[in-house]
Parts: sequence; structure tokens; C-alpha cells
Amino acid sequence: MSKIVDFYFDFGSPAAYLAHTQIPKIAAETGAQIDFKPILLGGVFQATGNRPPISVPLKGAYLFNDLNRYAKRYGVAFTMNPHFPINTLHLMRADIGLQMQNDARLAQFRDAIFNAIWVDQQNMNDPATVGAVLSKAGFDGMAILALSGEPAVKEALKVATQNAVDRGIFGAPSFIVGDELFWGQDRLDFVREALLN
Repeated sequence: MSKIVDFYFDFGSPAAYLAHTQIPKIAAETGAQIDFKPILLGGVFQATGNRPPISVPLKGAYLFNDLNRYAKRYGVAFTMNPHFPINTLHLMRADIGLQMQNDARLAQFRDAIFNAIWVDQQNMNDPATVGAVLSKAGFDGMAILALSGEPAVKEALKVATQNAVDRGIFGAPSFIVGDELFWGQDRLDFVREALLN
């Protein structure tokens, strides 16, 4: 039986974007399955008393330099978004809504959103931009934005975020293998080891 890695993410986290580019490779190498867990990072911060690194200027500056180092190591595109921070509430709701519908195009949706924010520098705070990005990726942008407003979808994201906090999640990206928590895309080597053991 293959192992499962729970991948907790929010599109607004640049570290989650980098993890998103690498976790499928790790799963393929280890024969593991990925269980994507969309959460609202702002809700996690509020529940845990954590705060984003950018709120500490020296730490924020260091972090973005470090993210560039990792992007170069991974061989992936990464550009700091000038519209950061991105309010991802509707994007995370849309993700969990598509999950609820068992939409076969979830991987395409996630790629489109992550790339729009962290490669193409799109202003995903703007609904018109979100709609255009989704339309270009082959989705009905208006339908997905409408999905994010459905009461059941809103509640599902709240529950998913609280469940994450209940499991010890305090930031994104986070990974759980078995009962072991790993926080940060710079812990992917430990995730790989846990999946191989």
C-alpha cells in the first residue's frame, strides 16, 4: 500500500508554489499519493497567532532571496508578484469547490492559478483578471467564481482550515506523512525520506 502525503497549501504562498512544482516528482519517485488540502492561510494565522514572514521586514527580505535560490535549484520560473499579498479567499473556495465536484481538471486549475500569481505576476485580487486567467486555461471563469460563492463551498473551506489547525498546521505549505508534520517547502527532503521509510 502506497503512502499518502497530505499537502496543505494556499495559492498566496510563494513557498507553496515552489512546493507545488516539486511534490508531484517526489510522489512519483516514492510511489506515494498526494492528498491536496486547500486551506485559507489567513484563517490559519488567525487561529494560531502566527503571522506572515513579510510582516517582519528583515525576515521577509531574506525569505524572498531564499525563494529565488530554491527556484533556481529546482529549475522553475519564479517572480515576486507586485500585487502581493493576494487575497486568495475566492481562489481557495474555488479549489475546494472543484474538489467537491470531483472535477478532473483540478491539476490544470492549480497550475493556472499558481502560475498566474508566481510566474506571470497577474493581479489575482481582481475578479476580471481571475476570470481571464481561468478562461485562458479552458475554464468557465464566471462559473468558477460563482462556485466560490456557494454556501456549502464557503463552509467546506472553513471546516478544512479548522481541520488543518486541529492537526497542528500553522503555515503553508505543510505536509503530513503518517503522523509527522513538515512545514515549509525547504523540508521536502524530509518528506521524501518519510515516504520512503
